[in-house]
Amino acid sequence: MSLTLQKVSVIGGGAWGTALARTCAQAGRDVKLWAREDDVVHSINADHENLRYLPGAKLHQNIHATGDLQSAASADIILMVVPAQFTRNIMGEIKSHLGEGTPVLLCSKGIEQQSLELMSDVLRDTLPQAVPAVLSGPSFAADVVRGLPTAVTLACPDAALGRALMQAIGTRTFRPYLSTDIIGAEVGGAVKNVLAIACGIVLGKNLGKSAHAALLTRGFAEMTRLGIALNARPETLRGLCGLGDLVLTCSSEQSRNMSCGLALGRGESLEEIYAKGTGVIEGAATAPALAELAKRKDVDMPISEAIAAILAGSTGIDEAIEGLLSRPFQVE
Repeated sequence: MSLTLQKVSVIGGGAWGTALARTCAQAGRDVKLWAREDDVVHSINADHENLRYLPGAKLHQNIHATGDLQSAASADIILMVVPAQFTRNIMGEIKSHLGEGTPVLLCSKGIEQQSLELMSDVLRDTLPQAVPAVLSGPSFAADVVRGLPTAVTLACPDAALGRALMQAIGTRTFRPYLSTDIIGAEVGGAVKNVLAIACGIVLGKNLGKSAHAALLTRGFAEMTRLGIALNARPETLRGLCGLGDLVLTCSSEQSRNMSCGLALGRGESLEEIYAKGTGVIEGAATAPALAELAKRKDVDMPISEAIAAILAGSTGIDEAIEGLLSRPFQVE
């Protein structure tokens, strides 16, 4: 591993991957951005713009796009930004090309449906030679690419490496805060997407701001219970990657998850929402895995379980709301 951490590869050419590539270039790194779509590769290299996923945002000339995963695997740092459900396959494709001890910064938020594993578990399974780290926190690609102030958690068990990663990708406006709690950072990022769908449904059904605040708060309690069951530190979940990300994602229509919930609450089906071409909705993909993981760990997560049931079509929204409102009164 290079001490300078100069060469950065971003695996994933969507809006978030593009925004992170721009940030790393602004930090002075040489950036390679892997995208599966030929038009994305072409527009970035020819026009310095991701016309498909982040139109209007001019990109630094230090960013070179490629469709060659083998080439992208050769770097001092890998930022893994493909959707959670596709992460294992992409990691498998770069396994034979990744150098021993290469830091892999996990930037996708979710739980794998098949295995119920967090992304760090998937990394350990598929790329045992990599050094894991997690980037998570309240951050919209549109804000980051405009250079608006953003603070995130960078979790790495090796504190010295974590500090080096902070210096490598951080800028005046993109500010990583260091943690050693990878599990806490991942739990916060995965659960908040499911809760954002719930908060969207509340507002889409015109249940009021009071209900929205109550759902957000009780959802945070669910996130904390699961985190503790998985050996995360509660203080991590009270930080940027937990509470901070939850507040942002559950309060803005910029969030695909929140927008999905709003549409569901207004009577649209999940199929109709996906037909709009809004891209991957991580909360919808994570919800069934989250509900099953909670059951396996014997963690009470009624809001998350209700969202999983709504998305699966096994219960209606009104029925799910009635079920939550009929639960016994209890101590907070």
